[in-house]
Amino acid sequence: MASDDQKSSPAKWPFVVTGLILVVFCGIILAIIFVPNRRVWTNDAYVTAHYATIAPRVSGQVTEVLVDDNQSVKAGQVMVRLDPRDYETALTRSRAQLAHDEALVLDTQAAVERQPSMIEESQAEAARIEAQLVYARQNAQRYHNLAQTGAGSAQERQLTDASMHEMEANLRSMKARVVAAQAEIPILKARHEAAMRTLTIDHAVVRQDELNLSYTEIRAPFDGMVGEKTVQAGNYVAPGAAMMALVPMEQLWVMANYRELALRHMRPGQHARIHVDAYDMDLDGVVDSIPPASGAAFAPIAPENATGNFTKIVQRLPVKIVLTPNQPLAKLLRMGFSVETTVDTGLENVVDEQSHSQTGITAR
Repeated sequence: MASDDQKSSPAKWPFVVTGLILVVFCGIILAIIFVPNRRVWTNDAYVTAHYATIAPRVSGQVTEVLVDDNQSVKAGQVMVRLDPRDYETALTRSRAQLAHDEALVLDTQAAVERQPSMIEESQAEAARIEAQLVYARQNAQRYHNLAQTGAGSAQERQLTDASMHEMEANLRSMKARVVAAQAEIPILKARHEAAMRTLTIDHAVVRQDELNLSYTEIRAPFDGMVGEKTVQAGNYVAPGAAMMALVPMEQLWVMANYRELALRHMRPGQHARIHVDAYDMDLDGVVDSIPPASGAAFAPIAPENATGNFTKIVQRLPVKIVLTPNQPLAKLLRMGFSVETTVDTGLENVVDEQSHSQTGITAR
């Protein structure tokens, strides 16, 4: 009977194994939740860059497009040419105006330099008339004395008097000319100064026309790859109209959106591992900087938590991770690729270090 009871009792080891499995599983889950991990991971990351939108600075008709989609270009390479004839005509006109005003400057300068000589000539003429006036007064006095004694005629006396008065009038006229010539010096200097200012304006106009002519050749501002090309020969373009995008392929970086709780031990300079989904490869990177705000803070319509019911939502911050130099595989990256990033924080005590520092240690 005893042996039959032992045979009929159920085995306990399956329950023990199941219990152990549950305990281990719960332990692992609790460890993941509560035990800090030096490596923080996210798959909310992508490759990006500060690309340039290529647009003309002057209006005109496109005569030539020298690049195509997905083409690599070098800095300074001509990408698009506009019809330059209108700007060549404007430059010719402004250069002619500059030459004309340069001649006016020389003319006004010569007038200023000539004026002292003209004043000196008028002063010499006044001195000559004054000397003649002395003789005319003496002569008139002689004939006046002769007329009183009856030796001279009245006609001769009147003639000498008229000659004397004429000399006096000429002397006053010449002195007035001297004064007028002296007063004209500041006027001539002002005209010369105005001509010089006009010349400065002309130089600026010529320089602007030269720049406008140079803008008819649209060049690459840096090395990169062409994308989103929308321009074609024959198009009429206005200033600022987007013609294509230029992506700096040597300056790609990763924007990794980490939850705010994952930033507890993160700071610039830490090593990051970047897994590229497209090619199933890994690249090395470095944390460049922690952003000043979350993505929600820069949203066009900012969240308003001060009204109604509130549900706390963990925010994400876009951490900038730059690639380590001299990685040949990095040339396979393209802007917009999805990646996974893992940052080795080393469990650094960022809070304690910041409490002893006067600078922001999480800023670059």
